[in-house]
Amino acid sequence: MKCTFFIRIAAFLTVAFIVAALPVDSARAEAKKYKRTVEKVTIPDVYLINQDGKKVHLETLLKGDTPVVVDFIYGTCTTICPVLSAGFLNLQSKLEAKGQKVRLISITIDPENDTPKVLKDYLKRYRAKAGWDFLTGSRADINTVMRAFNAYIPDKMSHYPLNLIRSPKDGSWVRLFGIMSSKEFLEEFQSVAAAR
Repeated sequence: MKCTFFIRIAAFLTVAFIVAALPVDSARAEAKKYKRTVEKVTIPDVYLINQDGKKVHLETLLKGDTPVVVDFIYGTCTTICPVLSAGFLNLQSKLEAKGQKVRLISITIDPENDTPKVLKDYLKRYRAKAGWDFLTGSRADINTVMRAFNAYIPDKMSHYPLNLIRSPKDGSWVRLFGIMSSKEFLEEFQSVAAAR
């Protein structure tokens, strides 16, 4: 079962990287396949649990003088989550190669099953480096957080691709809805980081 899961992830990521590498004409290259908006988010005053089993204050974790990227995933997802997580890993690696840091926060939408051990194993599977945290909590707190980010999903199977980047300049959030190439994701991040 575990082997099949990894084979599916590897196959999916291979296809995704091949498709991303295919040449496209310039007219199609300019058409973005994701929607970008800028929003204000009021972070709820909740405490969540990270992959190490430590209680963290969400508002404190998301504030600071560097951009923060947030997504909503779950540990057993085999569709959108691997793509979002590969994007996080790629962003983290590219920025680290340039000597830049990024704070990545994944928040589970399946807290009933995503224990700290599941979260830790998930991050290991993606070779996450320091600075990428995966959070869980009570169903009520997770729902509150999803609603605050306009990302509420009543059923994890209706999950959709969403990344949010917090600007340290004014606290606004760039909402990126849809699948992005690694180049687009890096460009979006750098545009937020440059606005400081």
